[in-house]
Amino acid sequence: MIPINIVVHQQSKVLELSYENGNTYRLPFELLRVLSPSAEVQGHGPGQETLQTGKRDVLIASLEPVGHYALKPSFSDGHDSGLYSWDYLQYLCENQEELWKEHLNKLAAAGLDRDAPMIQAGHSCGSH
Repeated sequence: MIPINIVVHQQSKVLELSYENGNTYRLPFELLRVLSPSAEVQGHGPGQETLQTGKRDVLIASLEPVGHYALKPSFSDGHDSGLYSWDYLQYLCENQEELWKEHLNKLAAAGLDRDAPMIQAGHSCGSH
């Protein structure tokens, strides 16, 4: 489903998506950033994800449509390689509570706090 209205709320740090069926969702910028569909965050296969921290205050610097299938946000921390398809955004909207809990549980399991600074690991992939 394609949203009929998209609003970037910088002050409250949420992306608001409204749909034809009357549903409106508010996705926090931090959630969008830590669950970016980019290879930098998701890796190139299972188990290659990079746990994101220190993104509580991230902002969306710009938001561009990509064809008729996705949005490309540029975040204030410089991350701009995630293409958020309409299906992925809808998935985030419908599952954000569980996805957020899962992220917090992964942080806890790794002994990390969501506000910890990101530790940059070396990448063997030439695209980042």
